[in-house]
Amino acid sequence: MNDIPASPAAHNWAVDPVALAAELIRRPSVTPKDEGALGIVASRLERLGFTCYPLTFTEEGPNGETTDPVANLYARWGSGGPNLCFAGHTDVVPTGAADQWSFDPFGATLREGVLCGRGAVDMKGAIAAFIAAAERFIATRGSDFQGSISLLITGDEEGVAVNGTKKVLEWLKARGETLDACVVGEPTSATELGDMIKIGRRGSMTGRLTVSGVQGHVAYPHLADNAAHRIIALLHALTAMPLDPGTEHFQRSGLQVTTIDIGNTTTNIIPGAARATFNIRFNDLWTSDKLKEWVAKRLAMAGGNYHLEWAVSGEAFLVPPGKVSDCLTQAIAAVTGRAPELSTTGGTSDARFIQAYCPVAEFGLVGETMHKADERVPIADITQLVAIYEAFLDRFFAIA
Repeated sequence: MNDIPASPAAHNWAVDPVALAAELIRRPSVTPKDEGALGIVASRLERLGFTCYPLTFTEEGPNGETTDPVANLYARWGSGGPNLCFAGHTDVVPTGAADQWSFDPFGATLREGVLCGRGAVDMKGAIAAFIAAAERFIATRGSDFQGSISLLITGDEEGVAVNGTKKVLEWLKARGETLDACVVGEPTSATELGDMIKIGRRGSMTGRLTVSGVQGHVAYPHLADNAAHRIIALLHALTAMPLDPGTEHFQRSGLQVTTIDIGNTTTNIIPGAARATFNIRFNDLWTSDKLKEWVAKRLAMAGGNYHLEWAVSGEAFLVPPGKVSDCLTQAIAAVTGRAPELSTTGGTSDARFIQAYCPVAEFGLVGETMHKADERVPIADITQLVAIYEAFLDRFFAIA
């Protein structure tokens, strides 16, 4: 275990964000395992006067099978409105090959002012920063503060995302509890802390295409129907033209083939079956249903016998610039001097669930090393993120 020195400006506060982030990193909470990470979060929040609700969800399939249970946490300080929520996740992606790391992925190593480890950026550092900011805000504004601060922390963001944020939101609705606004602490900054806020996300859907032909001898092609040729034609039909030129807040939609599988190890057999998988990231010109129709028409042009299965992980959404993004922009400018870009780039996040309940924006650390080996974050960025979140809380509740 490394000795993590107190971060700048951390003295005299109960929560040192760097030490807390390090403590969380040391928990190998590879999704869907928690390994005590949420217990650490709850312990810190309870000391600050938050009421904590540990929530574990699972899901039963049509044949009685169940998903892995997922631990979640909802915590709230205050009982009045508005209720501002910070959303995040303590689960992390797997580390991958050990020889790709120059330090222990779960050791919370400190190197020349940089905190290293899986989850440092995505997103245990941001969780620690917000808890520290909430403590400082409550300490200075608690006596005349009438609103509420809450945290929705899941252990199911990096996984299938069925037993996490989505179910916590349903639980909140069932008990009559409302979120009025939300900040998601995803690592949205591109190259410098504060250069980007996310106000929406593209949708994502995956198609799994199976093509059936007739197997045969390569010397007698007239007696066969080559599934490899068929799948090439079908995929060409899907990729030959762009989906759209993009919109005001979104880049253009894109379809990418991710794998083509035939499994033919011989040179004298015409394959009778071929499979391919493709993913579409789409903007607000489309819905998944419209894209399914578009794909069906394109495949019909190519012809052939095929079967297509779909999995939709999220629809495109946009939260027009408003109070949440405005207050974040002002806070970032006050702390860093930067004017953040309002963007919708990147993959999906749990904001896709939250946007149906309240206005939401995403802002957090620089994402250059997220999901990579040697994930790391400068301590100075964590310290600045605390200051940004605290300045955001001041501005949000000043005009509440």
